[in-house]
Amino acid sequence: MRLIEQLCQVDTPTLANAIELLDVRNRATGFCSRLLRQLTPEMGVLCGHAVTVQAVTMTAERSDRKEAVEKYLDVCRALERAPKPAVVVVQEFGPHPEFSAHIGEVLATLFRRFGAIGVVSDGAVRDMTEIRALGFQVFAPGTVASHANFVIRAVQTPVVVCGLTVHPGDLLHGDENGLINIPKKGRHRLPELADRVRAKEKIVLDYLKGADITLNGIRKRMTH
Repeated sequence: MRLIEQLCQVDTPTLANAIELLDVRNRATGFCSRLLRQLTPEMGVLCGHAVTVQAVTMTAERSDRKEAVEKYLDVCRALERAPKPAVVVVQEFGPHPEFSAHIGEVLATLFRRFGAIGVVSDGAVRDMTEIRALGFQVFAPGTVASHANFVIRAVQTPVVVCGLTVHPGDLLHGDENGLINIPKKGRHRLPELADRVRAKEKIVLDYLKGADITLNGIRKRMTH
């Protein structure tokens, strides 16, 4: 928990730069595309462990209500077992994903009671006023008004959300700039590396804001 508290003090782009210093993955991996948006930016940074869900929404047939509720309870069971704080991550597997809605006031309230601090979805959400009142973080491409025939198909299996592969238990970090996956290897070093990133950027920015700059001066500060 101490590490998560520290990481919540770092903006996501700075943390992404700090992860680059670990040199544990390709720089072109580990983050969501621009389709994912933080719909609750006033709540600041989200950092938590993934509980993953596969869902189907836009089918012609109505889902069986008893089956749907049992799947919601499967998510609750997974949240109980998951390290905290937890984040529910939902991937849509049905047709017309642009119409899918993965969470509203009721599910946000339910999942919050079992330790979730937010949701990450490649579909949409609804009941934003009520969800904000809960203090529940939301990352999704947008909103829609209806839940259609939403049903959960699987829990705690790998998912892909807006280009980012997420496994159960992965540590996610996001803010209004986007969302990233934090690698396990070397993550304890990230608060220190984030400070290093900030210090280096301050040198460059202070120089660029100064009265006299030269191209050689810029080159020197941006390449060392």
